[in-house]
Amino acid sequence: MPDGLYSLDFERWIDTDELGPVETMLEPAHRVSIAGLTRTQDRLFINLMDNVRGKVIVAERKGEGWSMKPVALPENGNVGIAHAEHFGSSVSFSFTDFLTPSSIIWSDDDGEMLTTVKSQPARFDAAPLVSEQFEARSKDDTMVPYFVVRRRDQKGPVPTLLYAYGGFEVPLLPGYAGVRGRLWLEKGNAYVQACIRGGGEFGPAWHQAALKGNRQNAFDDFAAVAQDVVERGIATAGSLGIQGGSNGGLLTGVSLTQHPELFGAVIIEVPLLDMLRYTELPPGSSWMGEYGDPSKPEEAKWLAAYSPYQHVSGDAAYPPVLLTTSTADDRVHPGHARKMAARLQEAGHDGTLFFEETEGGHGGRGDRRPQAAQTAMKYVFLQKALSAKA
Repeated sequence: MPDGLYSLDFERWIDTDELGPVETMLEPAHRVSIAGLTRTQDRLFINLMDNVRGKVIVAERKGEGWSMKPVALPENGNVGIAHAEHFGSSVSFSFTDFLTPSSIIWSDDDGEMLTTVKSQPARFDAAPLVSEQFEARSKDDTMVPYFVVRRRDQKGPVPTLLYAYGGFEVPLLPGYAGVRGRLWLEKGNAYVQACIRGGGEFGPAWHQAALKGNRQNAFDDFAAVAQDVVERGIATAGSLGIQGGSNGGLLTGVSLTQHPELFGAVIIEVPLLDMLRYTELPPGSSWMGEYGDPSKPEEAKWLAAYSPYQHVSGDAAYPPVLLTTSTADDRVHPGHARKMAARLQEAGHDGTLFFEETEGGHGGRGDRRPQAAQTAMKYVFLQKALSAKA
């Protein structure tokens, strides 16, 4: 159920043991949730998550009712209320989005005048760029929100990177990434972030809609976003690359085998790919609550329906693929990526590349220099594969 917000006279309730009239301040609304509440001396501040976009509403009690208006914070960002002076009028907000480093925005007058007082350094030139939000209609008519970051003056399709996760109730929110900005966006490319089912963008129901036997919903959502991006002219199928890691690597692996025609390049990072044997590789058995148990025939049936390793075809026209893993990965066994790379290559797909880091774990090495080299490798792979097809 969506969140609503209601007001009542608490002193009357205590004094008379009668609840009295209850005033509705915010009606429950689709895909709107209350992330937090706080107050200054004269105002109430309501932190909302509205269709994966952070907002703050300021409410003031006037006479017998409430007046409410939005605080003039940027759209398409991730917002929090950092502090509020309970016996004064100062309030501050944390803010970041795809184009803005993490910042503190301050007000001394209950959110009327806003000043950015502290910010992490900018790592790329965001001036020519714009952040937008769209929605795609999935196979079962569910509307799937996604963000697009691109040049404001984009005239036609450009190399575009589509990213998603879609699992374990993990939400993907707007956020700043300096390396992505410097190595991808500054070159005139576009970035798309999809909020597919399986994540936590809209609470437990959004997660459960892609749980176990419903997993195909997440894959259908991702394909729908890819098709919508092409229909809007942001990219062509040939200039659209996809990237995902861990559970997101499963997503991009499935996308490769189910819809190779939709993409021009695929990056599959530290992935799960053999879903009929994932419980045999440590610590796969701990994820049966998410994916299902392949030792049970009914659950093995739905896992087999999408498991990428079992669906590699020698007849399919796959786009170039880069698989990455780590020898020391104790989260997802490197055997998944190794087997998939071998099967693709044995099936004659010469555009398959494989890279295995020997140190570090699921999240990569701690040393920034090899991290930078590997990140650059991925962007170079995408740029070469997608630029000729834009």
